[in-house]
Amino acid sequence: MPTMANITVKKNDGTTDQIWTAVQASGGDKSPAIWRNLSVGPAASFMPEMKMTSRPNGDGSVRRIEGSIDWKQYATGSDGINRRVNVGLFKFEVVVPQGMTVTDLNEFASQTSNLVGAALFKQCIKDGFAPQ
Repeated sequence: MPTMANITVKKNDGTTDQIWTAVQASGGDKSPAIWRNLSVGPAASFMPEMKMTSRPNGDGSVRRIEGSIDWKQYATGSDGINRRVNVGLFKFEVVVPQGMTVTDLNEFASQTSNLVGAALFKQCIKDGFAPQ
C-alpha cells in the first residue's frame, strides 16, 4: 500500500516544479486522499485539488481507483471578494484486476500514466479537442 506523500510536477513551462501537498491521507477504502497545490489561489477553496479513492468490487477480483483533479480559476470583484469563475475538471477511473500478473500490471500502470503525461494528450486538453 502506498504511503501518502507530496507530489512534484512541472509547470507548463516544463522546468518549474510545483508541489502538490499531501493534505489528507486516505482512511481506507472509499475515504479520499487529498492533495492541493498550495502555491495557486488566495485561499484553500480556490486551490487546485486532487482527490483519490480506492475500493474493491463485490467479490474482490477487482480494485477500483477513482478520482478527480480540479483547477479553479478565480477573479477578484470590484468589491474585493474573490469568486470562482471557471473550473477545469479531470476525472479518472482505473480498474485493477487482482488476477493480473505483476509484469502486466506494472506495464499497465506505467504506460497508462505515461500516456496521460504525453505531449499529445496534454495538447488535446489545452485545445479541448481529440486528435483528428
